[in-house]
Amino acid sequence: MLSRLLARAEHELGTRLFERDAAGVQPNPYGDLVLAAAADITRRYDRLRADLAELLDPDTGTVRLAFLNSMATSLVPRLLHDFRQQAPSVRVALRQETSHEILRDLASGQSELAVTSPRPGDPHGWLPVQRQRLVLVVPAGHRLAARHQVRLEEVAGEDFVTVPAGFGFRSLLEELLAAENVTLRRISFEIGDLATLEGLVGAGLGVAILPEPFAGLSGTAGVPLAAESAERVVGLTWRTDRTLSPAAARFLEFVRTGPWP
Repeated sequence: MLSRLLARAEHELGTRLFERDAAGVQPNPYGDLVLAAAADITRRYDRLRADLAELLDPDTGTVRLAFLNSMATSLVPRLLHDFRQQAPSVRVALRQETSHEILRDLASGQSELAVTSPRPGDPHGWLPVQRQRLVLVVPAGHRLAARHQVRLEEVAGEDFVTVPAGFGFRSLLEELLAAENVTLRRISFEIGDLATLEGLVGAGLGVAILPEPFAGLSGTAGVPLAAESAERVVGLTWRTDRTLSPAAARFLEFVRTGPWP
């Protein structure tokens, strides 16, 4: 059996690897090279198995988590802080992205879990984590700054600053406006960062509809909207057409059972 295996290896490699004599079989210089390579392959395979075992261990593996830019200073840090208390040896690899980039990376496998909004369609799972009221953000001294509530139709003619078309938050805004049968007439600036939009409002460059936590960062005022659907739901999502790694499944279960604002 062994002699057949040796003969097959020599045939495939195109040269004699071993010299056979009365004392047995000894490797020639070509054989020494092959044996050294085989030992290296064995060591690398053992290392691969050990690395995979570590990654797949729910106590020491890696969670690949993407999240929206607007969650960078609020929800995500709290999730990570509390998860580390429960699983201190699990590594979390972070990707801060827009919603369409998040879905792309979930599809490619670059990320396994994501904190995003709005809820994506199939084949994505969805776990709501936080609800944020949407408010009209206006500069200090604006005619509506002291109002307790405002209807969207009252501000349709204002200069608006918002995120570009194609962003998840823009889709949410368009759905809100459509539900109230309102069309924005003037959009003065577009940028993908919600905190920057609030800063533009503070500089007097327009008004914006934003999650309530962003109001007031630059001296602006947040006025509640008289619309039942004026909220943003932030959730954890993942692909349902593939199996999560043990570490990612542990993070999902952690979020599922935790009390979040």
